[in-house]
Amino acid sequence: MTDAHVLSGIEFARTGGDGSRPLLLDLYLPASGNGAAPRPAVVHFHGGGWRVGERSSLGPVLDGFGLSAFEKLTDAGFVVASADYRLSHEAVFPAQLHDAKAAVRWLRNHAADYNVDPARIYAWGDSAGGHLASLVGLTANAGSPDFADVAGAGGDAAVAAVAAWYPPTDLVRMAEQSLPGAVARADDPGSREELLIGAVLADEPAKAAAASPISHASRSAPPFFLAHGTADRFVPPAQSESLAAALEGAGSAVELLLIEGADHMWILPDHSQAAAEKAMGATLSFFLRQSRSADTPAP
Repeated sequence: MTDAHVLSGIEFARTGGDGSRPLLLDLYLPASGNGAAPRPAVVHFHGGGWRVGERSSLGPVLDGFGLSAFEKLTDAGFVVASADYRLSHEAVFPAQLHDAKAAVRWLRNHAADYNVDPARIYAWGDSAGGHLASLVGLTANAGSPDFADVAGAGGDAAVAAVAAWYPPTDLVRMAEQSLPGAVARADDPGSREELLIGAVLADEPAKAAAASPISHASRSAPPFFLAHGTADRFVPPAQSESLAAALEGAGSAVELLLIEGADHMWILPDHSQAAAEKAMGATLSFFLRQSRSADTPAP
């Protein structure tokens, strides 16, 4: 463990008609050596079905495991920013995406302050946060004004790679892909997904599609790492499989990790941490490979 330190509650944006709602992030900084080169960074978005959750959390199960995910990243030399975003009771989509992009923009605009390499900023999220991380990666060049950066907010919100754990990726097909014995389905009345878009999914397929990462898969996507448990009763594993297939079909780089028998939040039948540790190790390996590739001069 290094002597990394945390700067908590940094305001990166304000929302609401009167700008009264501050959005905050926690910044995890690795131990700094004298003359250290600019570091890669990961912007993390929490899960919670877009309804609950908080920055710097991977959910109650993984927090209980003591996974120390952010510390693993800082030990490997990454700066980590874990950011707030408005929940669905505060605003409907695409407000959450605007907030996620604002966090990326803030970090890039302040890269020199925290010794961050602006060309090596990555996005990572779990569950609902994985959905947002995916959209951040896939909509940097989207033509729709709904996905454009907020007016008056300067800076680039593009990311160089994305890692997403058990993300919702296709709200249109999510219900039909649910596993037998699913705890939650996207077509349940008042589902998390319906609260996100502010409409019944079946009644507003265009809104559901617009909020789905799979709709934005293209050759211009950054490299993706998707991880999912095959027994996920909340977000069907087919959601990650479908996005991986769409990205591969578009000619983009994508890695898919399916962990046999794992439920949402990497819960295994034996209640061990093995799935969580495997996912974390693979995620760290992915970001390290992306960072080293970007840091290697072209021949």
